[in-house]
Amino acid sequence: MKDLIESFLNYIIVECGLSKNTLLSYRRDLQMFTDFLRSKNILDFSNVRPDTITSFIISEKKRGLSINSITRAIVSIRMLYKFLISEEKLQRNPLASIQSPKLWMKLPDVIPINKIDKLLSTPDVTTKIGIRNKAILELMYATGARVSEVSALQMDWLNLEYGYVKCRGKGSKERIVPVGTKAIEAIKNYLEVTRPKIKNSKASNYLFLSKSGRPLCRENIWVIVKKTALKADINEHISPHKLRHSFATHLLENGADLRSVQEMLGHVNVSTTQIYTNVSKKHLKAVHQQFHPRP
Repeated sequence: MKDLIESFLNYIIVECGLSKNTLLSYRRDLQMFTDFLRSKNILDFSNVRPDTITSFIISEKKRGLSINSITRAIVSIRMLYKFLISEEKLQRNPLASIQSPKLWMKLPDVIPINKIDKLLSTPDVTTKIGIRNKAILELMYATGARVSEVSALQMDWLNLEYGYVKCRGKGSKERIVPVGTKAIEAIKNYLEVTRPKIKNSKASNYLFLSKSGRPLCRENIWVIVKKTALKADINEHISPHKLRHSFATHLLENGADLRSVQEMLGHVNVSTTQIYTNVSKKHLKAVHQQFHPRP
């Protein structure tokens, strides 16, 4: 089974051009599936039957795996079997009659605007690192960019004169996102005061650099967000993705149209963006109950 999985992974690298993160997800999902099969003494993919897949779903749910993760694993297994059948390694697809578990729509957590203001005003802009960190936080909230997109930003993807940044999202898809004046001011300050003093900064085209001149990775930015939140005495869990959720929700609450928010987030399907309208409706209901004379 291991050799067949490796053949499949090589195929999706060469033929599908999937990202490294997507490849790692496929590998994890298929490892989880083969571990389950071995626990049932099934050592060949041809011996998997529809009830085996059903047992796998039930087993992973009991183990505490989320419905989203199980659904993604089923997609990975489907892709594997389609590949094996197309390569004539197998004759039968046990997933043909299996439907993926229905996704539970979990409302995204959102940071209140007053706490966003507190977070963004916390970095010490009298220090070079504080100036950089403020620029990162302001940009993340101004654009709703994913943390991976922020870490990958290149100098020539930023146009401060016209106020936009180019983001390269999932599947290397590019989009242009507006940048607000506060974020532009913070980035200009970083470019003028901090970045030129970073070692070997002229040799790098990455926008955000560490003290040693290396590009900041996703983990670095996650730590910056976490430490800034702690320093701001914000006790609730705050992550880069929570800033992205807050960006989208606050836009919708203030009257932005769904299609524009979809474009800025880089969502392929508007249904992915619609989850934020549920959060916005929840906010409107709370406002109504608080201020209406007969709630």
